[in-house]
Amino acid sequence: MRTVVVIGTFDGVHLGHRALIEQARELAGEHGRVHVVTFDPHPAAVVAPEREPALLTTVAERIELLHQAGVDDVRVVPFTAAVSRRSPEQFVEEFILPLQPDVVCVGRNFRFGAGAAGTSDTLHGLGSQHGFVTVAADLAGDGDAAWSSTRIRALVAQGDVTAAAQALSRDYQLSGEVVHGDARGRDLGFPTANLDVPAVKAVPADGVYAGWIDVQGVRFAAAVSIGTNPHFDGTSRRVEAHALDVPEGFDVYGQTACVSFVKRLRGQEVYPDLAALIHAIDADVAEVRALLAC
Repeated sequence: MRTVVVIGTFDGVHLGHRALIEQARELAGEHGRVHVVTFDPHPAAVVAPEREPALLTTVAERIELLHQAGVDDVRVVPFTAAVSRRSPEQFVEEFILPLQPDVVCVGRNFRFGAGAAGTSDTLHGLGSQHGFVTVAADLAGDGDAAWSSTRIRALVAQGDVTAAAQALSRDYQLSGEVVHGDARGRDLGFPTANLDVPAVKAVPADGVYAGWIDVQGVRFAAAVSIGTNPHFDGTSRRVEAHALDVPEGFDVYGQTACVSFVKRLRGQEVYPDLAALIHAIDADVAEVRALLAC
């Protein structure tokens, strides 16, 4: 039985990551096993905090997505300052050799060890010493560029959740506990679920989106607002979902909800009065219904 180890951060588990995992699955064969070695927190949080990115997935989401992609086992390495100082040789001895790999599979741009000194060529040389084969895969992409977490984070930051979904092969999602807000949406006739989103997650650009909200095993179409609620002089940035056609008495407070973003409808705007605001929200809901056919 062949064991293939795949190494990387895998934030988002996007199409590029999935292509690498598919290659590893082929190398493992029908009865082989694919192990992923990944890191938490993101290495940049330790070695260059000023460049720490907002993440497309929490570590729990990443593990689930990796298993869905066909991985048999995920080892999450706590990335600490001590780990960042490991030489490439020490890295291999501590994190790879215990898995007894026949093949180690990485992306061609993979770097590891103190100061990112190790490359795929370094790994190839260490593999020759320790009895495993190194496969450095070319980066998969579309006609524009390689798929990468950095590229998708930029799309999310711009609010282009449609393009982000194409690169992820699924809608971009935010999950969190539904918490009490100011109840202004309810007063306006559009009650919202306010999500307490983990601070590490990348939040799309301010604006209104068409999407879905999943809570208590039920899915509802939703108009999702992201922003500071400037009409009411808000200052804190919030993610609020107005779920459509919710049954009377369906209570979501304290529950974990997942919002999936389908399309950005418009940016954040300030209206001259409440009537204009309500008219805009009515139009948003109508556009959500038309887009999602609900």
